[in-house]
Amino acid sequence: MSTTFVPRARLRPGTVSGLDIARPVNLALVGVLVLVTLVAALARVLAPYDPIQPVGPLNLPPFSPGHLLGTDSIGRDLLSRTLVGVQSSWFSALAVVAVGLVVGGTVGVVAGASGGRVDAVLMRVTDLFLALPGALVAIAIVAALGPGLTHTLVGVVIVWWPYYARILRGEVKALAARPHVEAARLVGTGRFRLLSRHLLPGVVPTAIVTASLDVGNVVLLLAGLSFLGLGQQAPAPELGADTSRALSQLLSQWWVPGIPGLAVLVLTLVANLGGDAIRNLVSGRR
Repeated sequence: MSTTFVPRARLRPGTVSGLDIARPVNLALVGVLVLVTLVAALARVLAPYDPIQPVGPLNLPPFSPGHLLGTDSIGRDLLSRTLVGVQSSWFSALAVVAVGLVVGGTVGVVAGASGGRVDAVLMRVTDLFLALPGALVAIAIVAALGPGLTHTLVGVVIVWWPYYARILRGEVKALAARPHVEAARLVGTGRFRLLSRHLLPGVVPTAIVTASLDVGNVVLLLAGLSFLGLGQQAPAPELGADTSRALSQLLSQWWVPGIPGLAVLVLTLVANLGGDAIRNLVSGRR
């Protein structure tokens, strides 16, 4: 009796029984990113108490009645301060990335599309900023302007835009060498139409992915500057500053400096995982 051998269907990497699990995971991570943004946006509504005013006994531990994350050494509710601190850190990071992307992206796209002397001049200016130690320059700018959230954001934006300029300039150069762009150029398509119809649509996915992967780095940098006393001044809630001010309590009341520090960790982790998920979805990776 003859038998017919039927080979099993090969499963793609990242599949279980033929069901692709990578895309749902990526969508779930993007959903967490959106959830964090919503929580940050509604922080003052969700906060059970005024984040600045003392509302209870001093140094209550987490899970105390009426204070889920406890209180600090002044009696302020840590949950309320952490929520508002997350709002400040998250939207500050998004603002830095957005402004840096607009400024750096404009420089990179103009340089890549123009070429010649314009490209050379813009890239030498970009290289000058890239050669500077970014964190030290940001500290110097904030120190010169004076502590404050606005001054901190200005200092970080000044050192952050060159990265986007370099990346998007390279992307424009790569797109300009493709056959369909060369064909459009040969038939006499104007420079503005060439840029708007053929180059910019190809640059947008790269810009989105680059920006999404960068949010976590900016959160860390802003928290570091705040930790050094270059962010919002007391009694405004800010994650880095709250950790710094309570550092002497680390061994006795660990939650007072620890909870704001853990919030920075969570924000950075969510931003990085969400950025990876966006990259995978934009690139069509499964």
